[in-house]
Parts: sequence; C-alpha cells; structure tokens
Amino acid sequence: MADYDAIVIGAGNGGLAAAATLAGAGASVCVLERHNIPGGCATSFCRGRFEFEVALHQLSGMGTEGNPGPLRFTMANLGVLERVEFIESNDLYRIQIPDRIDITLKTDRKQVVDELSGRFPEEREAIANFFDMLYAYFQELVKAFFLKDPDASPERYPLIYRYSMRSTKDVMDSYFRSPLLKSVITIYWSYLGLPPSRLMFMDFAITLYSYLEYKSYHVKGGSQSISNALADIIVEKGQEIRFNCGVKRILVRDGRAAGVITETGEEISAGCVISNASKITTYVDLIDREHLPGDFFGHLRSSAIGVSALSLYMGLDCPPSEAGITQPTNFISPTEDYERAYECAKTVEVSEDSGLLTCYNYMDPSFSPEGTTIATFVTLKYGEPWMQIKPEEYHEIKFRCGEQMMEILDRVYPGVRGRIEEFEIATPLTHLRYLGHPNGSVYGFDQHPWESSFFTQQKAPIPGLFITGAWAGMGGFQPTYQSGEKVARLALKNIKG
Repeated sequence: MADYDAIVIGAGNGGLAAAATLAGAGASVCVLERHNIPGGCATSFCRGRFEFEVALHQLSGMGTEGNPGPLRFTMANLGVLERVEFIESNDLYRIQIPDRIDITLKTDRKQVVDELSGRFPEEREAIANFFDMLYAYFQELVKAFFLKDPDASPERYPLIYRYSMRSTKDVMDSYFRSPLLKSVITIYWSYLGLPPSRLMFMDFAITLYSYLEYKSYHVKGGSQSISNALADIIVEKGQEIRFNCGVKRILVRDGRAAGVITETGEEISAGCVISNASKITTYVDLIDREHLPGDFFGHLRSSAIGVSALSLYMGLDCPPSEAGITQPTNFISPTEDYERAYECAKTVEVSEDSGLLTCYNYMDPSFSPEGTTIATFVTLKYGEPWMQIKPEEYHEIKFRCGEQMMEILDRVYPGVRGRIEEFEIATPLTHLRYLGHPNGSVYGFDQHPWESSFFTQQKAPIPGLFITGAWAGMGGFQPTYQSGEKVARLALKNIKG
C-alpha cells in the first residue's frame, strides 16, 4: 500500500492549493518543499524592522460578496477566506510617462471610460466601443469555456472567434489611433510578460476585465499570510509538509507515477504525484527519459522560458505621502513604446525599462512599523543575460542596476531616495536561487498562444503525474491558486478510480 494518496512537489501557490484541496477531500497528502517556508513567490523576508512582500502587487479575481469573482470561490473552497483579511482597493493603477501623461484609473468601468475620454476626446466613441466589446467578450468566454457550452460556434460566440487569437496590439490598432492611449490601456502587459505585439488578446482581456470588474485586492500581512493559512489547513487536516526536503527523482513503476526519492535518498510511495516545479525540472531532472514518449521533448523545445524580474525593495522612514506616493499601484515608463521597453528586458542594464512601484502601506498602514512605508520597484528582466555574468562582477552590476532603477524613480518620485532606511535588490539570479525556476522565471513559460491554459493540459503524459502552477498555464497569483485547485480535482479522480 502506498504511503500517501498524493505527493505534492513544491509548496508554491499551485502546490499548496492542490494539497489543501486534496486534504479537504480526505486524501492523504505529503508536500515536499526544498525551502524552509511555504509559498514560493508568495513569501516575505525581513531586513531591519521591515518585513518585505516578495512578489504580490495586486490580487485579481476576488470580487465582492455581492459580485464574487472566481478567486473568491477558490479561496472559500480552500478554507482561506475566513483566515485571511482581503482589503478591497478602488484603484486600478496610476501610469506615468514623464513629459507625456500622468493618469490614474479606478476599478470602475464608467470612471475609466470617462477619464480616458476626457484625456483623449477625439477617441471618445472608440473608448466606449472597446470597453463594451471587452465586457461582451468576457461574457462569451464564461459561457463558451468556463461553462463549457457543447454547442460553441462562431455564430453563437462571434467575439471569441474574432478576437481571441489576435495579438493585443492588433486589436488595439483596430480600435484606437493614439499610441499614447493604447499604451495607457495595455500597461497590464507587464503582468503577463509579453508586449502587446506578442500577447494573445484573450489573456490580456481576462487580466484587464478581472481587475476592472472584480477589483484589485491587498492581502493583510502580505501573500505570506495566504501561504501560511494554506499550510495550516493542510496540517490541521492531518496531512504532512516537509520543509528543507527537495525531490531527487519521481518514481515511475508499471508506467505510472508511483512516488518520489528525496534528496536525502528516502523513498516515498504515492498513488499520484503533483509537481509544482517547472516542467523543465519535472521532465528533464526528475524523470528518467525512458518513461516519456519519444516525441515529448518537441513541445518543450518550442517553449521559451519567461521573464524574471529585477526588484528593488525599500523600507522608508516616513508615511507614503511624505515620499510623494499617492497611489498603491504606479506604472512608470520612460517611453510609450512598450515594444522597446520589452526589448530592454532582454538586457542586464536598466535603460528604457518600464517599471512598477507598489506601495503596500497605502492600502494597509499597519503593513510596516508606524510612520514608515514599504515600497517595491520592479522591472522585468530575462534571466539568460544574468546567467552570463562573471561571479566577481555580479555585485557591482547588481547595485549599478539598482542605481539605474533609482534614477527612473527620481524622475517621478524625487522624495523616495532620501527616505530609504532599508533596501534590498533581487535579480533573476536571486529568484533562481529561491524559486528553483529555470533562469529565475516568475511567470513560467512566455505566454505565447500555444502556452495558454486553454490549450495546455495539466495532466502529464505519465498516468498518475500532474503539473500545476505557472508552468502549467498562465502565471500570476490568481491563475496559480486556481490551477492548484483544478489539478487536485483531476488527481482525486485518479485516487478514487
């Protein structure tokens, strides 16, 4: 008899959500995590008197009690809703392109349309038409994909068939003339990792709609509080989480995933295995090649490792207002040309990169000690150029890039630099070290159409093996929590069958 019904490799968002779902259904589960805390990207770390949020900027998909979003249902199903305080924000984002535009949008469709129309009066009709289409498009997605209409057709769902596989840039160009307006509307491309020219409109539309209709949320205590809650739920259900316990090999017997061998050599058997590690780690490092179909690696070769990040964590010795910060979510770009900004992500240096300044105390004054502020400035960077840096040059380059990021901040927030009490810089190599993801990727694979969650199966080519998290579909917090719950329900069929 197997030691457990399921083994979960990795205590990131997807792994924790999967394990909590399985535990809630009465399955026996063992979670194996190489780090000493749960969460993956959903963690925190301390410097001086500050506890910094690692990665969460805005939580999407929660919605309100009266208008619940999909993530609210997931959090309720997991048992997290009553354990964690979610703080609703009415702010969508502020975007600043120096000498070009400074505009703040709220999580309200009418306000967004009115604000954009006021700034771009010549595009008023197009703006209204676009947001009408966005909302109608999402309703079609719900009926056709989420409710799985068996009679889906171009006649029943014309917007899906017209727009889904087109690039976001192509759709924007079909509605708007102003490059600046298009830049303001498409800034969430940085939450997805690809610029509008390469980003499938379906992914962009889901993201924008989720924040606009279901609001933006902050988590009291940061994302670590969600990770801790999920870990507590798993343990309270009588199941096990082992920290500082990496996996060396996934066992395959009689053509099925049958357990794992840990890095210490312990063999643990299970009815199925759920991997929250990357697909590359799972299939290349953890499984003997003989157990995979001969043509399997063709798909992996067609996939591109996604972006990582360069993150500047700052603890300020003053409230947000004294540093000139007046919004929680602030996109800053030296240029309205996001294609050029994306190309900068392929280099080490910070030049015309777009960045995101998140102020956590704006939503939650208790997020840091009284009278202080925690703010994080992040820009996207691919990990490969950082992998080429000589070890003896790493620290000099790391802090030079940090200074370049401060120079970008100085242009719009000159009060921040002089109020920094604590700071830390995380590079793609930092994310590689703590996450264990190839090249430190934070979103999994680049979300080209063939990587979309609508086309990617979470069930692996080996019976009894399942993949969850950012590498199984879309990256980000909402998608990975939902991925964990979904894959656990697939695994339960395997366990009960």
